[in-house]
Amino acid sequence: MPDDRMKKRTSKPNSLAPGFRIVALGGGTGLSTLLRGLKEHVVRRPDELASCQRPISDLAAIVTVTDDGGSSGRLRRENRILPPGDIRNCMVALSKDEALLGRLFQYRFHAGRGLVGHNFGNLFLAALTHVTGDFTEAIRVTSKVLAIRGRIFPSTLSNVHLVASLNNGRIVHGETRISASRAPIKKLSLSRRRVRPLPAAIEAIRQADLILLGPGSLYTSVLPNLLIPEIARAIARSKAPRVYIANLMTQPGETTGFTLADHVRAIQKHVPLPVLQKLGCRVILDDLLEEHGVLRHNTGRLSRLLLEEFLHP
Repeated sequence: MPDDRMKKRTSKPNSLAPGFRIVALGGGTGLSTLLRGLKEHVVRRPDELASCQRPISDLAAIVTVTDDGGSSGRLRRENRILPPGDIRNCMVALSKDEALLGRLFQYRFHAGRGLVGHNFGNLFLAALTHVTGDFTEAIRVTSKVLAIRGRIFPSTLSNVHLVASLNNGRIVHGETRISASRAPIKKLSLSRRRVRPLPAAIEAIRQADLILLGPGSLYTSVLPNLLIPEIARAIARSKAPRVYIANLMTQPGETTGFTLADHVRAIQKHVPLPVLQKLGCRVILDDLLEEHGVLRHNTGRLSRLLLEEFLHP
């Protein structure tokens, strides 16, 4: 539940003027789906005051960087940059004009030697990274091009991969192989023991009024961020409400047969901080399903539910 500071800020409509700060952590399509809905509640201009209709003054996404498949994986191997795909999806979700620039950044080449399978937005980020010499600067510049309503940070600038120990005794390296495996996952870890987070990501968590985890693949989207010790500690120390948004369906291999309680236990197992172990969890249920060929969360209903439960009186 919101702490006293949050209650005071939401007690009267006029107290919304400073606005609320939200941090969302994850990866894949789940995080971009969440951001697409929350974007509609973000103040549109730097000089605009927050209101009941747009109570969010700052929306920050912290994105996992362990993807090693598809266009992102190729660029990662061949150009030695962090995988841009999940970050690109978040940018498009937060962009002002998803109809034109968003479609351009999501365009995938279907022909051309060396180009086939690549995504224009990924190539744009890769080129800007080499031009500026800095992946975070490339994200900043691209965010300006797309006029996004929010901020996007990679969880780390370290070149890390996922490693999974399976219940059958096998050790699997890499997000793609882990996702393809159908054996239950016993333990997940990063390929490097010491992984430093992006300082700006830690600062965003410290300032947050609401911290969101998911939706997305439990082991390959949500947990990779939490495996970075400083990120996990910053979340544990925060007095803001911390919300885990579960997937609508189980995922073969990763969460086959999982209940919601199993999701929470997996997070506690991989983030064994005393604060997390003592957390009491409140379950919030609602009809958030939207079906248009592929099952997804209804972005509008999900964002309104979060705002009503945690930011409004």
